[in-house]
Amino acid sequence: MEVLLTDIAGYIPAGRIDNLTRLTELETNEEFLRTKIGTTSVARKADTEETSDLCVRAFERLASQSGIAAADLDCIALVTQNPDGAGIPHTSAVVHGKLGAREDCAVFDLSLACSGFVYGLSLMQSFMEAQRFNTGVLFTCDPYSKVIDPNDRNTALLFGDAATATLLRASRPGLSGWKPGPFRFATRGSGGEAIQNPNRLLSMDGRAVFNFSATALPEQIRAVAKDANLEFSDIDLFVFHQGSKFIVDTLTKRLGLPEARVPLAIENVGNTISSSIPLAFAPYIADRALRNVLISGFGGGLSWATGLLTRVDG
Repeated sequence: MEVLLTDIAGYIPAGRIDNLTRLTELETNEEFLRTKIGTTSVARKADTEETSDLCVRAFERLASQSGIAAADLDCIALVTQNPDGAGIPHTSAVVHGKLGAREDCAVFDLSLACSGFVYGLSLMQSFMEAQRFNTGVLFTCDPYSKVIDPNDRNTALLFGDAATATLLRASRPGLSGWKPGPFRFATRGSGGEAIQNPNRLLSMDGRAVFNFSATALPEQIRAVAKDANLEFSDIDLFVFHQGSKFIVDTLTKRLGLPEARVPLAIENVGNTISSSIPLAFAPYIADRALRNVLISGFGGGLSWATGLLTRVDG
């Protein structure tokens, strides 16, 4: 059997923090905000919303779009490093309970950050194919507002809250979607201190993260294209993790890509960690003119992962 990605829905909380009102307070300027960070406001969940609540809202939108129901799900995976409470029980189980999914639905969390969507997609594809499951949903939700120091300009102006729900289905006649793969994965654990949260407050060395991303990603991206026997000209869309406007722009230039083929979806939301790739790809998912889409995530770990999505028309 073959598993296809068939739909994506996102939930972005209505709350916003206006970065333009905080420039003096955080000792920065509007030019830096617009050209380097790339976001004028960041999304914020309500204090009463938990990670699981954001996931449920994303699933409600997915259900409305696709006609899927919780009772249809054979498996659920949730990418998060900011779970409900202290992480016990695992947050995917909390989501399972709130959705009212079947007891014979397999459920698990993945502790990954900005590379998490790519990892999660590959794991769900393999898991579903091995178990011959028909329907699964991959959730992403990392509300960094739980761990951000509002006075730290390296993080407070950058990270936003959001959740996504990605629908995966076993291929059948008449079903259109995106076939995942090939993939490549990499880790540089010796550099993991660049993004950490000692004392439950996020700390990030932005320069170290940028240098890692700008040097490590191009090689992996070229390797995935080669694995798929594709030239960059054969790839219609390059969906990078929305780490910042500057890093997306830098990758675009270093790889020699046309800007029109590299979505930028950070301005009014922020860096939403594992949700940034599916949020950026979602507006294009039904575009039948697109045949090949490359996705690439990078960040905490240090971890990076790249994969290809190939259009399958049913």
